[in-house]
Amino acid sequence: MGDWKTAQPSDQNLGGNWWEIFQDPQLNALEQQINVSNQNLKAAVSQYQEARAALRYVRADYYPTVSTDPTATRERYSSNRPATVGRGLTFNDFVAPVNLSYEVNAWGRVSKNVEAYRDQAQASAADLAVVNLTMHSDLAVDYFAARALDAEEKLLRDTVGQYEQALQLNEDRYQGGLASDVDVEQARTILETTRAQMIDVRVARAQYEHAVAVLVGKPPAEFTLPPLPLTTPPPAIPVGVPSELLERRPDITAAERTVASANAEVGLAKTAYYPLVNIFASGGFESGSITTLFQGPSALWAVGASVAQTIFDGGRRRASNDQAKAAYDSTVATYRQTVLTAFQQVEGNLTAHSMQAPFATAA
Repeated sequence: MGDWKTAQPSDQNLGGNWWEIFQDPQLNALEQQINVSNQNLKAAVSQYQEARAALRYVRADYYPTVSTDPTATRERYSSNRPATVGRGLTFNDFVAPVNLSYEVNAWGRVSKNVEAYRDQAQASAADLAVVNLTMHSDLAVDYFAARALDAEEKLLRDTVGQYEQALQLNEDRYQGGLASDVDVEQARTILETTRAQMIDVRVARAQYEHAVAVLVGKPPAEFTLPPLPLTTPPPAIPVGVPSELLERRPDITAAERTVASANAEVGLAKTAYYPLVNIFASGGFESGSITTLFQGPSALWAVGASVAQTIFDGGRRRASNDQAKAAYDSTVATYRQTVLTAFQQVEGNLTAHSMQAPFATAA
């Protein structure tokens, strides 16, 4: 295993409304709309509810199934039937049965299936947390990108004003014979280039505004993000971040729960080598008259058990077992790759933050 250790997922400790550390009321108001109006989040919630419903469905196998199918018939035998008894007979038949069936949890067949679906539901819950975290973080990224462009546009606007003054000065100097037309054209080129940069900034800013609108569940045409230049420095990040914090990442939790589900599927596949044991019982009442249907002499019952064992299947069970093992190995590799990618992302962002910190402080 090397440096790998047993995972202890703690994605439930995500820190609540983490965006409040930026102390930005406008951002806080937008983030609150994610939980109400974001369509990707609603889809993830529905998928999680679907996984929970599937778990409840298989968990019902722990209990017997009770059913009934009452019937009421009136029948007449043919006068030409081969048997002499009952020729031309017309009679009523009322039946009120109750049937019970139960699959014994032999060799963990039922419990392993429930375990697999339970782990899948937990993985779905982690997937929901991934979508929730992603939507909130995307909103914060787009919001601060728009605000940074607001600051850049303000700087370019001030710069355009200075370049307009410089162009006017060069034109006056040219009229007075103190400057050449080359100086005038250079000043004009610099001014027009800066104006073009300001237009590009406005276009990019509009795209981020539209992205924010979609995240909060509104049509871009009906949403406006008021300009607010970014001037507040980002909050400090601790230098030493323990690796245990990565266990809070819901994507890692989802991968780990998928591994657990695949492991349960391996156990379920192994139970195919053992007999399937069922217990059944039926009872009820049958009578030719509705008035005597529920009397003692009308009672009927039957109990029994069945054991089913596959003797030969052409290697189908072995193939199913190998398939489950291969799927498990795949989920393990995916889980480890998810963890390694998480370390890569954290280290990359911490490196970028440490390199940019001196420039942010100087600014």
